[in-house]
Amino acid sequence: MAALHAANRAMFWRIVRRLLTANPGRVLVILLALGAGAAITAALLNLQVDAKRRLTTEFRAFGANVIVTPRAALEADVGPLLDEATLDRIPDAYEGGEITKIGFLYVAVAANLRSASSSDDSRSHSDVIVVGVEGRNLQRVLPSDFVETANRNVTDMYKCRIGVRAARQLNVHPQEVLELRNGKWTERCYVSTIESFGGSEDNQIFTQLYVAQRLAGTPNRICLIQLSVPGTPQQIPSYITTLQQRLPEAEVRPIRQFTEGEAKIYNRISGLLTGTVVLVLVLTGLCVMAAMTNVAMERMNDVGLMKAIGGSARSVLRLFLTEAALLGLAGGIVGSTAGILLSIWLGKSVFGVAARPRLIVYPVAIVLTILVSIASAYPLRRLVGIRPAAVFRGEA
Repeated sequence: MAALHAANRAMFWRIVRRLLTANPGRVLVILLALGAGAAITAALLNLQVDAKRRLTTEFRAFGANVIVTPRAALEADVGPLLDEATLDRIPDAYEGGEITKIGFLYVAVAANLRSASSSDDSRSHSDVIVVGVEGRNLQRVLPSDFVETANRNVTDMYKCRIGVRAARQLNVHPQEVLELRNGKWTERCYVSTIESFGGSEDNQIFTQLYVAQRLAGTPNRICLIQLSVPGTPQQIPSYITTLQQRLPEAEVRPIRQFTEGEAKIYNRISGLLTGTVVLVLVLTGLCVMAAMTNVAMERMNDVGLMKAIGGSARSVLRLFLTEAALLGLAGGIVGSTAGILLSIWLGKSVFGVAARPRLIVYPVAIVLTILVSIASAYPLRRLVGIRPAAVFRGEA
């Protein structure tokens, strides 16, 4: 019995080889159609996956996408505040990426320019907002452009980063000293940079959190926490739900202009690329089906003979499906490789940045090509129902 199975298997693959080599020209046409379809499919899928990750990265460069605020007032005289320890209760990573978490405390102060060596006022004071910040990678939450930068450091004084509009209001420049006063509390800071944030932050002064806490008289308190959380627009709500359960005393919500904008842009790009992939696969299938129709007409006598000598319909069908799958595999391997390279070139030419090859795209494109090839072999499957007598009488 084992010898019979081995003989049948050997005969099966001999017939498959014969089917593939009987008409090399037509096989080449089918492979070209499948390869071209696989190339375009792989290129578009790679651009789609790369766009998803690249959009997430680019949108994170615009700033925070999640904000944590207090639910109710913790200090009756200063309004709603969070405990500074809340920062430590927020996880450091999500979905394999680092979470940037920055604590903020806002204080309204009177600021005026002073000489670093004298206690005399050099100009009248102006009311501004001082923002104390605490956390690493502040640029991920507060991206800015440097307008002016001090060319020396003052190690014995706190540093201030000033928004461009606040700098114009105070008529201050880098290397100068500001006095910040809030009632009985006074601090001095050294102007290290003047920056353009592109928002309300341009009217504010940024310094270390503990300096703002001393000015406000609220040690170990912060107003809010801004987070830059990695992940897609679909993953962010899940993270927010989890964090809300961990911080019941706070309110966790997304910054919607970022999350919704990212989702809309990606959905449009994804929909366009997915529709194009479907169209390409359908056209590829039609091209292959046209070639398979001619093949089916040529093989009527062969199928009639196989059935006349005892071949089952199942065996005949398996032969044709194996042939189609092998053609799809060959076209998919070659075409997908070319498609990955094509996506890199397209990304660089159209978007100015080469798309990164995504390994998941390669097997997906090959599988899709095999499925299209098998589906396009429908004309060959119709040969299974042919009656040998009709073929030999010339009636089929």
